[in-house]
Amino acid sequence: MYRGIATFGLDYGMCPKWLFERMVKLGREMTQVIIAEYGPTEYIRRLADPVWFQSLGTVLAFDWNASGLTTILTAALKEAIRGEEQDLGVFICGGKGKTSRKTPDQIAQWGAYLNMPQEASNNLVYNSKMSAKVDSSLLQDGYQLYHHAFFFTKDGAWTVVQQGMDTEKGMARRYHWHSASVRDLVCEPHSGIVAAQKAHFLNLAAKNSEPTRQLSTELVQSGYQAVMKEIKIIRKYFTPLSQTVTLKTGDEQLTLLNLETKEFSYHPVVEEDFSRSHYLEKVLGAICEVKPKNYEQLLAVKGVGPKTVRALALVGEVIYGAKPSFEDPARYSFAHGGKDGTPYPVDRQTYDQTIMTMRDLVNKARIDWTEKRKILDRLNKQN
Repeated sequence: MYRGIATFGLDYGMCPKWLFERMVKLGREMTQVIIAEYGPTEYIRRLADPVWFQSLGTVLAFDWNASGLTTILTAALKEAIRGEEQDLGVFICGGKGKTSRKTPDQIAQWGAYLNMPQEASNNLVYNSKMSAKVDSSLLQDGYQLYHHAFFFTKDGAWTVVQQGMDTEKGMARRYHWHSASVRDLVCEPHSGIVAAQKAHFLNLAAKNSEPTRQLSTELVQSGYQAVMKEIKIIRKYFTPLSQTVTLKTGDEQLTLLNLETKEFSYHPVVEEDFSRSHYLEKVLGAICEVKPKNYEQLLAVKGVGPKTVRALALVGEVIYGAKPSFEDPARYSFAHGGKDGTPYPVDRQTYDQTIMTMRDLVNKARIDWTEKRKILDRLNKQN
């Protein structure tokens, strides 16, 4: 797999109790076999692969293309290893809704239980929080995060699986991270990206958004008064999309840009961003007081969210010409082999290898042959 995010239909149904109990039982068997065969570090690395994660959910009998696979599979795996975490060497924190907000506390509790160095425990908590901030603030794709799960090992390797929903489109999108794949938390950090279709949205985590990230950092480093001077210019001269922004200084006239350009696609929310001036000014004041050395430190400041980074990006583009990326990082689709009649590009070699691995693991699991036959039949249908 290459970089990726998984996108699929939003499922509002409930998982039947009998199915969840079955998923927990089978999930326990699969987890024990996988860790025995490959070790805990490899186990969580595989969970960071969208296709492998989806295949595991299918093996455990959940709908392969429903958003519920993410939340139910995570919950089933968490319950499956309950009481055996230390023996297996894998720890699962967080989950759906309110449980997701308990992730930092759960990580800290495990760190204390394992006598993990405080710095190592703090780093895991930090990575958990930052992955959520990046996917909710830097990837402004319209999906509201509601699920966050953090998997880690005693050695400090970690994987994040989180999911957002877009109720208007009736779609969900899953984001995968893996510690070994992350070179920069704010620049293309995801371990796998798979989607049904690509979208057009403000992507401040893209490599091509580096000028915007750099300029945003420099703006707040220049001090609160300097930042607010630029913000006031935007407030005063921001006009509808079909007009040209013109500034006059003495006898000189400067045309900043023609707003007919389609690249300026985050304009509909700009009026809302700048009308809440007191909140924006408060956050910008907090950032300037911290004096972040880089964009990651800027994003980490408490209170910084989508509107703050969007406002700084707008200043950077309008006044300084630093255009951010609007490219969706998604590359591949779950429609393997064109099941729906649409010829999406598919990484067939990776997908086939995943199915072969799943078959081997199922055969080694301690479950009766009838159950194994059903699982193998489901895997065969995916080919």
